[in-house]
Amino acid sequence: MTYRVCFVCTGNICRSPMAEAVFHARVEEAGLGDLVEADSAGTGGWHEGEGADPRTVAVLEENGYGIDHTARQFQPSWFSRLDLVVALDAGHARALRRLAPTEQDAAKVRLLRSYDPAVDSGDLDVPDPYYGGVDGFEQCLEMVEAASTGLLAAVREHVEGRAA
Repeated sequence: MTYRVCFVCTGNICRSPMAEAVFHARVEEAGLGDLVEADSAGTGGWHEGEGADPRTVAVLEENGYGIDHTARQFQPSWFSRLDLVVALDAGHARALRRLAPTEQDAAKVRLLRSYDPAVDSGDLDVPDPYYGGVDGFEQCLEMVEAASTGLLAAVREHVEGRAA
């Protein structure tokens, strides 16, 4: 049975596609590609049908990640097929929990940086780089990479638990 993760930010062109690309690479490196699927979406539909922000693409490519992305808006009906919904900031988490049809679905929502043991639990947001320069996208990538290791470990536990 496939474990499904969806990363969610505001417009699905910066942070969430970056998190999706990094996590997908981690999953493949760990040999879990047949067991774990990752995708992404936005809380809003402003950029639906567009590709990732060119700065996102450039920073990912400069760091060895590939991305093939089309923005879309998160739909409440997706909760039933997802195991984990990973929000990039607290505002996204609140919006997703409001959309959740059940308490069980709301419990699937987690903040990405909660998986980074080096982060103070008081500041779990990945800042939105959209209105800034490339340095904000590079900082975003650093945060995503740092949290992806812990996220992969948590997902691996669930996947191995299902296989047992």
